[in-house]
Amino acid sequence: MAKKRVAVIFGGKSSEHDVSLVSAAHIIESIPEDEYEVICIGITKRGHWVKYIGSISEIPSGKWEMHPDNVPCIMSPDPLHHGFIVMRNDGTFDYLKVDCVFPVLHGKNGEDGTIQGLFTLSEVPFVGCDMISSANCMDKEMTHVILEANGIKMAKYITMRYDELDRIDEVIERAQKELSYPMFIKPCCAGSSVGVSKAENAQEIRAGIMLAFLSDKKLLIEQGVVGVECECAIMGNNNPIASTVGEIRSANEGFYDFESKYEDENSQTVIPANISDEAIQRIRSLAIKAYKAIGCSGMARCDFFLCDGDEPVLNEINTIPGHTSISMYPMLMEHAGLTPEQQEQRLIELAFERGNG
Repeated sequence: MAKKRVAVIFGGKSSEHDVSLVSAAHIIESIPEDEYEVICIGITKRGHWVKYIGSISEIPSGKWEMHPDNVPCIMSPDPLHHGFIVMRNDGTFDYLKVDCVFPVLHGKNGEDGTIQGLFTLSEVPFVGCDMISSANCMDKEMTHVILEANGIKMAKYITMRYDELDRIDEVIERAQKELSYPMFIKPCCAGSSVGVSKAENAQEIRAGIMLAFLSDKKLLIEQGVVGVECECAIMGNNNPIASTVGEIRSANEGFYDFESKYEDENSQTVIPANISDEAIQRIRSLAIKAYKAIGCSGMARCDFFLCDGDEPVLNEINTIPGHTSISMYPMLMEHAGLTPEQQEQRLIELAFERGNG
């Protein structure tokens, strides 16, 4: 029986490009070789697509971009092609059909529904959430609107758009009136805490607004939530399963920023979280409820704060969670009994179960 061909797409123009490379290497190494032929498709920071045939070990460092055998390729939106068009050096091209796509693209253009729309047009099954749920989870304002309408508690917030920058003083005044310190300023559509800052006064709100607008044209100002930072991994389509709950102990006392997540070895993850069994079950139940309410499929990671009185407050849903060696999603699923190979196999199977929409 011929192996099914899975295209793993990594890199991208996102600010999370480098994290994507590390996640992709972990995933590629974990896809069972006896069942799948992996095709590596890299997207450079400038947005150029190439077919990469070099060593997996060259991906995390970024050296893959310099491989002499890289050839340009594009994904065709035409269902007839069912995959990619690969360019030859002489100007001719080949069609490269694939059975499934595994996007490992964190942040903009990879996790926000953009590329999922292309997969849908191509009628190629793909791993993870569909276009609409990806977009709604990426947009923090939409996440609030949808989940709060379904009875899931989140932090109090206000929004601001870039075209309101001339009224920044009014926005700061409103934030101080409706919220309390500390506050967190976040780009609406960015991940890995890129562009996020903590504010303890009006001056810091102003600085945080300017920083957030470097990453997006819309932002949230959220009231700070004090509690244990917890994460729960979800896998499945119509009947998803939830892992136990992991606890984040950030090296940065302010908040779990990009450096704390990926660069500071003093940040710790505790699995299972050092909270009560009742709280773990409550978070698992809420994670599945949120996952279903916003329309997720395949996989996602739900992040919570567990506040006084064991009250969970949902922070966000990540539709393509990190898969690095220190990432919570694969560690939580491994704690649930799934090896890295079994995780990737199941995610690919879920893509086929859902089909190409």
